Amino acid sequence: MTTVLITGAAGNLGSLLSRHIRDYETDLKLILMQHKKSISADIKACARFQVRKADLSIKETLYECLDGADTIVHFAGVLFKANPEKFLHETNLGYFKNLVEVAKAKKIGRVILISFPHVEGPTSRKAPATGRLDGQPVSVHAKTRLEEEIHLFNEITNAVSLRVGMVYGRGVLMIDAAEWFARRKILGVWSEPTEIHLISKTDFCRAVVAAIRNESALGVFHIGDDGDDTIQSFLDFACGLWGCRKPWRMPLWLIYFAAALFELTARIFGTVSPLTRDFIDIGRVSYYGDTSRFRAELLPGLKYATINEGVEEMQV
Repeated sequence: MTTVLITGAAGNLGSLLSRHIRDYETDLKLILMQHKKSISADIKACARFQVRKADLSIKETLYECLDGADTIVHFAGVLFKANPEKFLHETNLGYFKNLVEVAKAKKIGRVILISFPHVEGPTSRKAPATGRLDGQPVSVHAKTRLEEEIHLFNEITNAVSLRVGMVYGRGVLMIDAAEWFARRKILGVWSEPTEIHLISKTDFCRAVVAAIRNESALGVFHIGDDGDDTIQSFLDFACGLWGCRKPWRMPLWLIYFAAALFELTARIFGTVSPLTRDFIDIGRVSYYGDTSRFRAELLPGLKYATINEGVEEMQV
């Protein structure tokens, strides 16, 4: 039975994958890395799962945590904190270097990094991301994730980067946040159409499991559906499902101003910042990935080929 270690297991997508494996992949065992945030009770109750405490910033805590793992799936990161440009180089690249170093010492040969298409900079359906490592990303989030990818492929032979489009569905943090704003009639978006590549939460989980199982699949895979969407069309569609008015179309400067206020408030009161200027930097970049390798080697058929087919994901 394969044992998979998940970093960021208490986080949103880590929890989503853990529940999927609990319910549908009964021949996989999980080691759930926990730091400050506790793993949900319904997840850690699974007999095939172990919870182990470790801190990615302290390399020495990782050795015991990684014992017995065959594969690592890396989600962990810091989100919703003001001024990410001040800490992301350390929390993304620095922490990941610690993980890779210990994985090599423990002879764990397979590491799967959860990434995103933005690392290649602006892309589109006419000029999709193709798996390059020499892109020119715009945001600090994307720049540091590209540095993680480069480090991974330099250090680990059996390595995979899954560049995942926008994961949608109930229980996905960003989607739930958008609904919260929409129900209060304060959800806004810029006017200029921004292409995005969607993937349902179910197909996202199936893709990660496929990468775990197919050890001959190496390198970069772009994970996305067959839709033709923009951030504006997606939010309009979602608001219709929620029974809310469409998002306000706002000038970009006003959205940046709102983000600056969120970050200032977060710094003053020591709270999370649901919106940062770097989030806007990454959000306004069009992105679309070439999914041909993904469909050929990992997941030939999607459960939900488009958002129209995946409506139930947004409702349950």
